[in-house]
Amino acid sequence: MGVVSDGRKAVAVLSKALRSRRAAADVRSRLARQPPHPAQHFRVAVYFADGDVNMYQIRQWYKPLAEIAKVWPVVVLSRNATGARAILTDGAVPVAFAPTVRDVERFIGRQDIRVVLYVNQNTRNFQMFRYGRRWHVFINHGESDKMYMTTNQFKAYDFAFIAGEAARQRLGRVLWDYDLDERTIEIGRPQADHYSGAPPYTPDGRTVILYAPTWEGDRPSAHYGSIRTHGEALAAAVLASPAHRLIYRPHPRSGVVDDEYGAANRRIVAAIAAANAADPAAQHVFDDKPDLGWQLAAADVAIVDISAMVYDRLAADRPLMVTRPADPAALVDTHGYLSDAEWLDAAAASRVLAETARVLSDPDAVSRLEGWVRHYFGDTAPGAASARFAAAIDDLMTRWERWHLASVGEPEGKDDEAELDDE
Repeated sequence: MGVVSDGRKAVAVLSKALRSRRAAADVRSRLARQPPHPAQHFRVAVYFADGDVNMYQIRQWYKPLAEIAKVWPVVVLSRNATGARAILTDGAVPVAFAPTVRDVERFIGRQDIRVVLYVNQNTRNFQMFRYGRRWHVFINHGESDKMYMTTNQFKAYDFAFIAGEAARQRLGRVLWDYDLDERTIEIGRPQADHYSGAPPYTPDGRTVILYAPTWEGDRPSAHYGSIRTHGEALAAAVLASPAHRLIYRPHPRSGVVDDEYGAANRRIVAAIAAANAADPAAQHVFDDKPDLGWQLAAADVAIVDISAMVYDRLAADRPLMVTRPADPAALVDTHGYLSDAEWLDAAAASRVLAETARVLSDPDAVSRLEGWVRHYFGDTAPGAASARFAAAIDDLMTRWERWHLASVGEPEGKDDEAELDDE
């Protein structure tokens, strides 16, 4: 069995390498057909070292970045070929493809990058940290009470843009000797000012249930995904009801670690297709599109795992339930909203219609959320978060000018040639 397993791994590695090589050739061909980036033009770089499987992390920032770019030109510095190809295909932001550190160095040398934004904690972020005289800022790709939100990696960045007071308190409980007042800047969730899309069905009298599970996680402490434990029973109950409509929006990484988790995901997708074939009026939805917003507004109740989707829904001021992780090793932070959440246990998943009816009939379900919304996001009036995001970037640019003027004439320094060679 070991030989077979090793063989499969070798095939997978080779397949991935060939896919990456083809993607790199495509990216270079596309960029060669475009005008070159103007020299000394960009002021803000979004560093993205991931492939296309994690595009959800950067896509949600496209529209807020477009607003920033009206004042401070923005470019995505992409290190991975499949990720760069996906961003080029989206066509939302300028792209610089820099697969090696030499490429990064050449690009940095031709531009005037003053702020570098990071949407995740990819280990290759460290390769960008070597470049001083610019601010390195973690902006993340969501707000949640997952353990990811308190990693000690926050300390690697000059600043972190956080959603609100809840994030500040969360970091304060976990990180030692971390200057929250100086290094965190509250901006709310500017993505919420740009929610998009429209329901792909005709609204009727059906109760709409959004089920948006996260992926399975790569370690026991992060086993928040519910597709295997809750999902199939939950979906079966909703699909069997003529009075309900299911919107199923699984995390795009579902199944990347656990094949059985991916198989359960595919069975739910197949069940939705079968239900729609049996009753076209049902109009159940398997949602794998990048647009986010209409789902949160259209659903009468949302069922989500411990993930950023909890807080996206929370900001919509609409009833929601949170799946309780079946793995007792999964870390659950009950200092915040999760201490007051409506939980759905795996054993109750088949009774989801009764559980959601109970939540929907609770007159206090929405009013209880209002205080939590303020705690997590601050002012959620339209445009308020976008204004704070823009103000935070402006402030860093002002700080950059002050430090730059104080250090004029001092050499920045170069890395050794051997250290630069990461091809």
